[in-house]
Amino acid sequence: MNPQPLLELLEKHDQRHILAHYQSLKSAQRESFIRGLGPLGLASVLTLYRKFSRPESSIPHSSRIEPAFILPIPKTEEEVQRRKEAQELGESLIRGNEVAVLIVAGGQGTRLGFPGPKGIFPISPIKKKSLFQLFAESVRAICGRYRATLPLLIMTSEENHEETRAFFKSRDFFGLKGEFVHFFRQGMLPTLTPDGKLILKDAENLLAHPDGHGGSLKALYDSGLAGWLKTQGVSELFYCQVDNPLAKIADPAFIGVHRQENAEISTKVVRRRDPEEKVGIYGRVDGKPAIIEYSDFSPEDYRSLDEKGNLRYWAGNIAIHMISLSFVERMNREGFALPYHRALKEVEGLGAGGRSEKMTGLKFETFVFDAIPLAKKSICMEVPREEEFAPVKNQAGPDSPDTARQAMTNLFTRWLIGAGAKVFPGVQVEISPLFALDKNELKEKLGEKEVEVREDTYFG
Repeated sequence: MNPQPLLELLEKHDQRHILAHYQSLKSAQRESFIRGLGPLGLASVLTLYRKFSRPESSIPHSSRIEPAFILPIPKTEEEVQRRKEAQELGESLIRGNEVAVLIVAGGQGTRLGFPGPKGIFPISPIKKKSLFQLFAESVRAICGRYRATLPLLIMTSEENHEETRAFFKSRDFFGLKGEFVHFFRQGMLPTLTPDGKLILKDAENLLAHPDGHGGSLKALYDSGLAGWLKTQGVSELFYCQVDNPLAKIADPAFIGVHRQENAEISTKVVRRRDPEEKVGIYGRVDGKPAIIEYSDFSPEDYRSLDEKGNLRYWAGNIAIHMISLSFVERMNREGFALPYHRALKEVEGLGAGGRSEKMTGLKFETFVFDAIPLAKKSICMEVPREEEFAPVKNQAGPDSPDTARQAMTNLFTRWLIGAGAKVFPGVQVEISPLFALDKNELKEKLGEKEVEVREDTYFG
């Protein structure tokens, strides 16, 4: 690999400390160092630094923020009928092999005190199945129900790619066909100091970070997987993040609404728990649908109520989307279209004396929801929080494994009671996706049996 273009790039952007370090290396080390620079998007991040010379809000202060139209949870006869038609349409798209599942899983379980990819974390109430197993079993159950093939795409990171692949392989892909389970790495970008200097991770590598969940759409395209999906007849992607065990994988009603509305990207939201819950809000910015970070609201607006006494900005983003494959291609065809955001975080790199030390690092990331304003049309639908959202983000307290397991038990208990079963207080319940994907399938499975759940019980 010819090092000259990269060395000239470093010179152009005043990275003389990196050039000096390169010159101090032995020949083999120099080759390794240059090879490591290749996939890092060096030119992009150095150009981005010039553009973002100081912290900025993702929403300009002059912008007009207002609530957006959101399809409600069906209540009227007309709404119920319309959702039933969407369900049937979504089911037909699944049967026609037009849907793939994309799970963003680049993170580690560090915040959970878990030494491995977050998707490997054991989460189910009784069997302690991993997040990955629950999702894979859901895909398998859907394939069986509709006699279909749904490709499962897992976006990993440099940090967890090999371990994630090995995990699936060692478990025989949880019964899925291996040729329809694909792993691809998200991109990496160099980390900078606040004054724009590249940071060394060690003697032969720059410090780098993943390019954000928005990078899934770029990596899907760059890896060739988007093109492969097209050859398989896939037209729509179901997208979710790995840390929500209640995500309703490839929900036919959601798929159908997305297609009914001819949307390029669609979003699920839940009602905020209270005025203090800090989540991105689905709203409108200067007339266009968008996800608005809570930090872009004034505290007064974020907590404001409407004329009925309800939160004015209630639609909390839960990172579940339908995305048309043609939209992914359009966003990438002439250079990746998503905007970059900057964040200052504590990192560890080589200091001036060549010793590892903690310092402030500047990271650039993209967010998948920034695709919403770029779409020709987008749609948003409300879903019940207790049925579809139980994130696993913290080791204890809110949004922790304990709260997620309780949410799962609560949901399965409601399914059982709805099917005529008696569930005694305090018991834990787990229902495998392979036994029942939803309350209707459970009711059908149990039939007229008299079921009493007196102790912790697994239905599988």
